[in-house]
Amino acid sequence: MPTIRRILVAVKDTGARSMPAVQKAAQLARALKARLELYHAISDPVYVDALAIAGQTVAQLQKQWKTAHLKKLERVADRLRAEGTLVTTAVDWDFPAFEAVLRRATRAKADLIVAERHASRHVAPWLLRFNDWELLRRSHVPVLLVKSGQAYDKPVVLAAIDPSHSFAKPAKLDNAILDAGKTLAGALQGTLHAAHAFVPSTIDVDKLDVNLPNLSAYIEVEAARHAQGALDKCLKDSRLPPAQRHLVGRHAVDAIPELARELKSSIVVMGAVSRTGIKRLLIGNTAERILDALSCDVLVLKPSSFATRAPRGKRGVQFIATPMAI
Repeated sequence: MPTIRRILVAVKDTGARSMPAVQKAAQLARALKARLELYHAISDPVYVDALAIAGQTVAQLQKQWKTAHLKKLERVADRLRAEGTLVTTAVDWDFPAFEAVLRRATRAKADLIVAERHASRHVAPWLLRFNDWELLRRSHVPVLLVKSGQAYDKPVVLAAIDPSHSFAKPAKLDNAILDAGKTLAGALQGTLHAAHAFVPSTIDVDKLDVNLPNLSAYIEVEAARHAQGALDKCLKDSRLPPAQRHLVGRHAVDAIPELARELKSSIVVMGAVSRTGIKRLLIGNTAERILDALSCDVLVLKPSSFATRAPRGKRGVQFIATPMAI
């Protein structure tokens, strides 16, 4: 993970009474001596008939709305500046919201995006809101998804690594996850833990004697041995004490959220590989189920080779024509 010098906060509601993502991003900015930008994308559609009734031009509407949102962001920014945070504000007419955030992150050369989780009842228990998931899936910039309203206070940071690469994540991604976890824990005066979840009934060997007595027990022992070896190798330069290394013989979907609860983690750092077609759906489903099950904040990283998947040009205002009455 690169050094964090610029943090972009995606502000969903400029008039919200509580802004956990903004407050936590400000904590990080002060700790890391980074600059903060509060950004809001006006992605609401404009109904053509309503515009005509109001007697406004498109230019007038854009200016009016943009000015109103900027004033709200500036009030928030002023409070942060009084606390010693370096803050700027920006508002764009752009849609959809996740693409607008990605475009702004590229223009601002952001090293980290901080976004607040959409609070809603999900259609299915493992489905994040569309904008949340698309931002996480498409961003090459690390994304901190804020799910808890509590400020960071010497937080436990859990780095979820996969040294066996069972979910097709490249080896270098584990190092980036550990590095990011170390950065956050150090900046916030917290504690770093590392975890590797593995399936104890699965081993990858070229030859296996199926006639071995107690074959199931043998497979479980070998799976644990292989997983422990992979974890030790991955953490050999980390200087983490044994109490902060966790090997869990369960699927990551269950193991990581449960361990995060046990450790009272404030942040889980994990990697994600975005793919297309059936592979993307399967791998994405696993990552999304973990994200959805976690009650704490989540920092999601991508491989260094990943490129942002969003058109560069802003889309401007989204117009919708009111259907004619029949």
